[in-house]
Amino acid sequence: MGQETMDIATLAGGCFWCLEAVYDQVKGVQSVESGYIGGQVDAPTYEQVCSGHTGHAEAVRITFDPRLVTFRDLLNVFFVIHDPTTRNRQGNDIGTQYRSGIFYHSPEQQQIAQEVMAAVTREGVYPNPIVTEVVPASQWYEAEAYHQEYFARNPFEGYCAYVVGPKVAKFRQRYASLLKA
Repeated sequence: MGQETMDIATLAGGCFWCLEAVYDQVKGVQSVESGYIGGQVDAPTYEQVCSGHTGHAEAVRITFDPRLVTFRDLLNVFFVIHDPTTRNRQGNDIGTQYRSGIFYHSPEQQQIAQEVMAAVTREGVYPNPIVTEVVPASQWYEAEAYHQEYFARNPFEGYCAYVVGPKVAKFRQRYASLLKA
């Protein structure tokens, strides 16, 4: 499977540990990196991003094979595993770094994002309006090594057990057809 067949999706939906843990289990996903996007500071640190002053969102960069899983599939999962109706917040995580965002890499991704958001709205999945931003992908900064594969390495740590674990379980139940074999 050559790199030329791979595509990239960049999504922000609260803490990147949650998104990474789910997308690591999706068939067709080659890799998931936690990192930062959408800010004004070059090479920000986790501490800088957490301050809320860099403008970055905690996000994941998903490298996937579109022959096995589509961008639309990834977005359908995205809108189940986080709350896209709370501006700059996911649960107890509050700040612009936790905003909901789709950072598209092509006009096609932008169109699919808008279509999926319209469908989720039409279906009345959430009682409140979706506030997910759909913006062009900007400079990506990979997060520090200790953030990569955090849930896989720390499944019993408090936040992982009580926040990440239930999101993974919800994904596995709702999207069993997308699980890696």
